[in-house]
Amino acid sequence: MSEQPVAFDRVTGRRFVRAVKYFLTSEVRWQARGLFALLIAFAFSINGLNVLNSYVGRDFMTAIAHRDQTGFIRQAVLYVGVFALSTAVVVLYRFTEERLGLFWRVWLTRRIIGQYFLDRTYLHLKESATVENPDQRIAEDVRTFTATTLSFTLMFMNGALAALSFSGVLWTISPVLFGVALGYAVIGTLATIYLGRPLIGLNYRQSDREASFRSDLIHVRENAESIALLRREGRLTARLLRRIGDLADNFRRIVAVNRNLSFFTTGYNYLIQIIPTLIVAPLFIRGKVEFGVITQSAMAFTTLLGAFSLIINQFQSISSFAAVIARLSALVGAVEKGPPSGRTGVAVVRDDGRIAYEGLTLYSPEGGREVLKNLTADIPRGTRVLIIGPNDAARTALFRATAGIWPAGVGTLVRPPLEEIFFLPHRPYLPPRTLRDLILTGQEQVMTDDEITAALHEAGLDSLPARAGGLDSEHDWPTMLSVAEQQLLALTRLTLARPAFAMLDRVTAALKPAQVRQALRRFDENSITCITFAEDAESLELYDALLEIDADGAWNWRRTGRGTGAEVA
Repeated sequence: MSEQPVAFDRVTGRRFVRAVKYFLTSEVRWQARGLFALLIAFAFSINGLNVLNSYVGRDFMTAIAHRDQTGFIRQAVLYVGVFALSTAVVVLYRFTEERLGLFWRVWLTRRIIGQYFLDRTYLHLKESATVENPDQRIAEDVRTFTATTLSFTLMFMNGALAALSFSGVLWTISPVLFGVALGYAVIGTLATIYLGRPLIGLNYRQSDREASFRSDLIHVRENAESIALLRREGRLTARLLRRIGDLADNFRRIVAVNRNLSFFTTGYNYLIQIIPTLIVAPLFIRGKVEFGVITQSAMAFTTLLGAFSLIINQFQSISSFAAVIARLSALVGAVEKGPPSGRTGVAVVRDDGRIAYEGLTLYSPEGGREVLKNLTADIPRGTRVLIIGPNDAARTALFRATAGIWPAGVGTLVRPPLEEIFFLPHRPYLPPRTLRDLILTGQEQVMTDDEITAALHEAGLDSLPARAGGLDSEHDWPTMLSVAEQQLLALTRLTLARPAFAMLDRVTAALKPAQVRQALRRFDENSITCITFAEDAESLELYDALLEIDADGAWNWRRTGRGTGAEVA
């Protein structure tokens, strides 16, 4: 896997600010603002209670030092009351934070998914490999981004409130102690940034390496039978061990940086416990302050230094968060940019009665090599066409160009709207849905069980409902069905959809000649014009015309014995 630079730059920062701004000004802005306002109210309440708690604690300890029984009981009751109220506010604060984080995650995920599928951006990202593991970025990085952004925002807000609240408390106790807290925090922050800076790049790479390792494990699960038949266990084991080795090496570097950082931050935090006592205890010994002031100063110093030291205490989390922002920014930039326009583009002209190619030349995405040269052919409705030849790249390019997903080409493509063309790829798409959902498209949901069963019977899949446990049982169909059964199921769905045209990419290779004839007969009965892409000219007598594409991209068109409906310029 290539090493990607961590693009945590101004563009990333602008996207971060824009993501927050979009959320707070979107269609859900009033709900978001309401929850955030509630969080601010809780934050003020918590800081006010903390200040109150410091004075109650001071008087409580002073009552103990003076052996004041009445004052001790009064302050103890007040102490418990403040703790109870603080507990309620903190729990509600945390609950509201989690609700707002979930609300933001759902909104942002929906927005990114909408852009991810717009103009088939997901396909472009897969083919161009411009963004690694987009699935992980959508599922995990969005969750981390929203939760951590909200957490850090509230953390810094609470830190600012704590600094304002306790600066006065600490200043009244000792201006020297306040100055020590400020200087100690500044020095600690600078040292932490210097020691922990490499973590941002390391965490970025760790996320990608973890995702790649998980992706290979999913590949093994989804292709278990093929791996066993081809005996590829050795290669896959070596690949997985290499993946785990890569992520382990990177994680060892993270551990080493964290070790050095922890030496500093741990010692830094230990000293916080004794510094206020070293400064205030002499004042108590000289009788200038009461005993409770020592505990109050320790609490105020710790709270104030905690507010000043957020970067020190949270640097490991901040470095991971910076990597998440960079990764999510790369994804958002890619989906917003969308697919490239291609070398020059193919003009698309609508015609409900035919598919035609006029001077169509297609190029390979890499290097711009011509894979199909100046194709001109006209296929009116009612015509069966077989497209063959040794040039696999050209056949694939023509199939995908007709569907509008080939990126580079020139010429004119004439076709009906894509809703009127059913594209059936070489590997049928059978997601984990019920048998009923696999067979029916949106328009055919009114079909009865008997009609669905009759369609399966006609396709030779009589036993499938019983094997599946009924029409409404969900399965992992590619592992349950043979390749031929998958093709027959996909052809049944195609027939019931009744499109104007059907384009089949090597679908008939797994079927028997009788099954191919029966499928074509059902197409004719439903007025579906069939264009078949195949590797050879088997069953040529079933077609009206043959388009053969040579290895160099040249082509030859000729009519066959079934009819003369197809035309070529």
